[in-house]
Amino acid sequence: MILILATVSNASSQFNFINNSEKEVIEFRLINNLIVFPLQVNGKNLSFILDTGVRKTILFNLNQRDSLELKNTQKILIRGLGAGQPVEAIHSKGNEIRTDKILGFNQNIFVILNDTFNLSSKMGTTIHGIIGYDLLQDIILKINYKNRLLTLINPKKYEPPKCRSCERLDIEFYRKKPFINIYVSTDSVNKNIPVKMLIDSGGSDAIWMFEGTDKNIITPKKYFSDVLGEGLSGIIYGKRSRVNKVKIGKYVIEKPTASFLDTLSTYNARNFKERNGSIGGGILKRFKVWIDYPNKKIILKKTGSLKKGFYYNMSGIHLEYNGLHLVREKKERGGYDQYGSKSNGVQIVSLASDYIYRFKPSFRIQSVVKDSPADLAGVKSGDIIKKINNKFGYEYTLESISALFHTKPNKKIVLVVEREGRGEMKYRFHLKPRI
Repeated sequence: MILILATVSNASSQFNFINNSEKEVIEFRLINNLIVFPLQVNGKNLSFILDTGVRKTILFNLNQRDSLELKNTQKILIRGLGAGQPVEAIHSKGNEIRTDKILGFNQNIFVILNDTFNLSSKMGTTIHGIIGYDLLQDIILKINYKNRLLTLINPKKYEPPKCRSCERLDIEFYRKKPFINIYVSTDSVNKNIPVKMLIDSGGSDAIWMFEGTDKNIITPKKYFSDVLGEGLSGIIYGKRSRVNKVKIGKYVIEKPTASFLDTLSTYNARNFKERNGSIGGGILKRFKVWIDYPNKKIILKKTGSLKKGFYYNMSGIHLEYNGLHLVREKKERGGYDQYGSKSNGVQIVSLASDYIYRFKPSFRIQSVVKDSPADLAGVKSGDIIKKINNKFGYEYTLESISALFHTKPNKKIVLVVEREGRGEMKYRFHLKPRI
């Protein structure tokens, strides 16, 4: 979802399978419905989000430890989703991006210089960049969300899956972004409305709808306003609601959550006048997915999760990573990385014979949705999580806390927070859907 505001060359070398390999299987992490997987850039191991909604390979959050050599650089401006101004970036040419079996020479990379776009803190793990079309144009991609596996397939050796239950749809490209035609019905218009939607593996929600792009696309009566996310150009605002049905080929998805976006946040995305919105990870993860850019096809095979319910964050709490803090505990092996993932590389300080101090993650409440269960209970922006349901905050990851808040209605949450100037405070509330 990036707009490049400078005249740059679109020429880049293709990704090729080393030794003409048939395929490569890569494990990934699914965080907030987003695919996070490893890539090597100019010899440096980095972590990327696989985002079918972006044209260019983008890097950000590079610190001294992650620094890498960038070649043939020039400064440009980039605009993405959000209501803010374009951000400054570096366009670098002639880079090498690779996996174990796939190699891309002479790749263009855009490096964001604005460090306020801190995606790692919001996702609870280190994220260095986003990649989409540059890689996908040269491979066939199979996504197994259940087993957390990406299969990158050589187009020369690809055979489409032979399954009668699969749904095959045509992909249409606009500015190197993939779109499909599906149907949506709402409580306002209880009929199938034909819509053209971006296939957006870089979107966490089930669907986004652009109000006003069709006379039938209007926000349902039941909704609540919320921050939907953050783009390169600022915060993305909108209204969270539901639609009655989404029909993708023969598959019918009942009562999915849907976000209706304001015009300002999506001004650039609306340049494609036929576009009505996006389908994101909240729906895609309910299928096995084959994305075939070379042949302009997407194949979907339903999984057991297709009929599961759709829930928003029912607490009203938006969290962010709050750094590492020393915690005293009894000796045990292993440790945690700076975002809460297990690791043996974290420094451990021994201060007593029976106890050790470990650096462990802390999480801070970034914002609280007005009139949500947490807000009505008294939870405030800036509170530091100490315990959730009798477990210490550092025993969670940001991902697992988010999953807890999305579980099921009426689940009891007992939250202990530390508030500046007030010490520890305890709050109790139940998860409640607002629509």
